[in-house]
Order: sequence, then C-alpha cells, then structure tokens
Amino acid sequence: MLGYATIGVSDMEKAKAFYTPIVEAMGGTALFGFPRIQFFGKSMAEATFAICTPYDGEPNHPGNGNMIALRCESRDQVDAMHKLALENGASCDGAPGERMPTFYGAYVKDPDGNKVCFHILG
Repeated sequence: MLGYATIGVSDMEKAKAFYTPIVEAMGGTALFGFPRIQFFGKSMAEATFAICTPYDGEPNHPGNGNMIALRCESRDQVDAMHKLALENGASCDGAPGERMPTFYGAYVKDPDGNKVCFHILG
C-alpha cells in the first residue's frame, strides 16, 4: 500500500552521505534523484523513501510524531543499522530492544532531526 515516504533535509549532499551507507547496508541503493530529491530503496516496484529539500524553498523542520521506519532482516541488522547511523552523525532516540513481543526496534534522529526507526517484526 505504501508507495513512498519523504523527509525534508537542509543539506542534500550531507543527507545523501548519511543515508546512502545505511540504505546500502540494508540491501538497497540510491534509485534516482534530481537536484532537490533523492529516492532510496530496493526497486521502484517496492515502497521507497526519499529525502528532499522543501519545494517551497523554506527551511525544513521535522514534525513531532513523524517518523520513517526501515524494515530490517534480523535483530543483528537492527543493531548494526542503529550503530551505523550513530557513526554517521545521528543521535540516539531509543537504543535497540524489544518494544513488545513481536517488535524489535531502534530509533535515531538523523542530522536534520528526522526520526528514523530500524525494526523487525516477529
């Protein structure tokens, strides 16, 4: 059902440098982009996510309660993605752990303050 999700960034090159190694470590890639937007994922036939500088030219700002969740293959991958994000400039917003019996997740805020979850169900 999800086509794509987009988050705003203040510096496209800095944001691409942050997200590219994370996406690649999860088996994805930078799919395509233009000067103000970059799409990431495994293929355009699956849900993707994008980073962009706002169309209206105004500063980006993360919304309170907004978050993008990236599905991982294992708990080890959740842990690794959380660590990689922190190494690339994110701040911790929830250490890896079981949140409920069928959900294991970890949370970061990217360099622009956008909240990102790495998770696995089951």
